[in-house]
Amino acid sequence: MDVVNWQEIRLLLAALQESDVTELTLEFKDFRLTLRKGIPTELSSTPASPVIVSSAPPPASAEAPPPPTAPKSTPSHWIDVTSPMVGTFYSAPAPGEPDFVRVGQRVNKGQTLCIIEAMKLMNEIEAEAAGVVTEILVSNGQSVEFGQVLMRLDPTA
Repeated sequence: MDVVNWQEIRLLLAALQESDVTELTLEFKDFRLTLRKGIPTELSSTPASPVIVSSAPPPASAEAPPPPTAPKSTPSHWIDVTSPMVGTFYSAPAPGEPDFVRVGQRVNKGQTLCIIEAMKLMNEIEAEAAGVVTEILVSNGQSVEFGQVLMRLDPTA
């Protein structure tokens, strides 16, 4: 591997997150990549062996804030738009530009809803179905976890 293909690494991260595999290591001449899921580790970096860690949310601890007292129930037909990775949520394509979507807006299948930045890569999150944005549950610049609900769509509206 002469040049790191970040698109392929991104695909490996997505595949790892959707599988039961907890660790994957690839080694080439002067390059080593270890992907781990659900295992708390420290990042270590040496020129010949970068480590990229993808981890599940940490277990709840006694120091964690309590969950909201009365979680809102949502209609069963609403679609949860979840984060496919750990990263930073951005509601607009760039600072000072309008948000991709807002509550009450109709969206089409494939329309960009937001961006998740992970490892300096901007990943556009697209609508899996047409509908109306009913809730946006995270704010611009907020850190998000894998599987965290970002917003909800009502496909029947």
